[in-house]
Amino acid sequence: MTHARRLLPRTAFAPAAVFAAAALFGGLAAVAADDKPAEMLKPAPAAKPAAAATPVPPSPVAWTKYKLSDQFFSEGAAVGDFNHDGKMDVVAGPYWYAGGDFAHAAKHQYYAYPDKAGTPQPAKAFDPAGYSDNFFAFVYDFNGDGWDDILIYGFPGKDASWFENPKVADSKDPAADKPWARHQVLAMVDNESPQFTDVDGDGKPDMVCGTGGTDKEGGTLGYATADWANPAKPWTFHAVTPKGKGYQRFTHGLGVGDVNGDGKMDLLEKDGWWEQPKEKAGDGPWKRHDVKFGPGGAQMHVYDVNGDGRPDVITSLAAHAFGLAWFEQKADGSFEQHTVMGSKAEENPQGLRFSQLHAIDLVDIDGDGIKDVVTGKRYWAHGAKGDAEPAAPAVLYWFKLTRAGGVPTFTGYEIDNDSGIGTQVMAVDVNGDKRPDVVVGNKKGTFVHIQRPAAETTGARN
Repeated sequence: MTHARRLLPRTAFAPAAVFAAAALFGGLAAVAADDKPAEMLKPAPAAKPAAAATPVPPSPVAWTKYKLSDQFFSEGAAVGDFNHDGKMDVVAGPYWYAGGDFAHAAKHQYYAYPDKAGTPQPAKAFDPAGYSDNFFAFVYDFNGDGWDDILIYGFPGKDASWFENPKVADSKDPAADKPWARHQVLAMVDNESPQFTDVDGDGKPDMVCGTGGTDKEGGTLGYATADWANPAKPWTFHAVTPKGKGYQRFTHGLGVGDVNGDGKMDLLEKDGWWEQPKEKAGDGPWKRHDVKFGPGGAQMHVYDVNGDGRPDVITSLAAHAFGLAWFEQKADGSFEQHTVMGSKAEENPQGLRFSQLHAIDLVDIDGDGIKDVVTGKRYWAHGAKGDAEPAAPAVLYWFKLTRAGGVPTFTGYEIDNDSGIGTQVMAVDVNGDKRPDVVVGNKKGTFVHIQRPAAETTGARN
């Protein structure tokens, strides 16, 4: 059963809902966010699945879990070959972990916190009741030297910096643990789902985010481009939206994709999408199409869910509450919401329900040619007593998409129940077997989930 409602487009600009600024105490302390609609935060009773719940076929894949750290350093993780050995490594927080044998992965610190004298110090883990200064990690060879560098988005409203790989192949070389050169390229990254992808079609990735959200008049959404002749200098931000109070550091929901099928990447937010002009992309404002995609979720993905040739939208509905949905695009450009999972067990055919879907990835997990959803629960997003069901198991799921009889169906399969997600979850081939694996960094630690065929016997390493 799906629950659908029709959403009509309005192209006239309407200001987005205002987000109250979060209060910060001592730098990275408690955040008082108003992104939690009361009706969605009420913990629904843990209802048992209905007797007629849809039978679930066995999972076509299995997973082996590796815990690289049990400490809280970051809310995201990424993958790259940092020592040039042909094996994919994992980066989370101030460390990268050598690939090949994640049961005994060597750990290397690539940035450090200097003391008052400027001497680099060993990294200290953050208190899970608070927040880290590292929310997103991406990997790219910024200077074109053939070695993977690391891009970090800090705490919302802080900077984006990329760290230059020193090109040390021998992990026993003392230089392997010296701080990498840091290049700050954007002073303020707003929104809690900023991305790193090509917006303007030049084949190079851009930083997609908000900026200026601390201003009393609010900020803007847009993307920042590099001067690739000198990518270490500050990048140029291109505003896609007008300035508005709805664009703050802690605004939720952001995506990039070709919504209208014209071959150009558009920007999505919780209140609609912004159409990239047919002429060369640059500063906006772009044309706004007003659609309610929920109170504010996480990464928003554009994908033809039902196979009708029109791009649809997949998103969580409320990052600190409940809800996963896809929005079907109709021939007239309107969208119809289809609930995949809500706050009540009866809203999902399997009886699934979990809260705080603060990160989503979209990838073909099982190799059937159709992309699937990877998401889970962000554990203790606002501490032990914040949000909906903060102490519930930190589950990690993938939802297999099928289109039997022309009807799209998402079937949920648990990957793990004690890792969850952060503000980022990344599904990518880590061990070179051409199957997507899942990497996570969050308040539970740093994890790698390696995909195996379901027929194989698998275990877990904690």
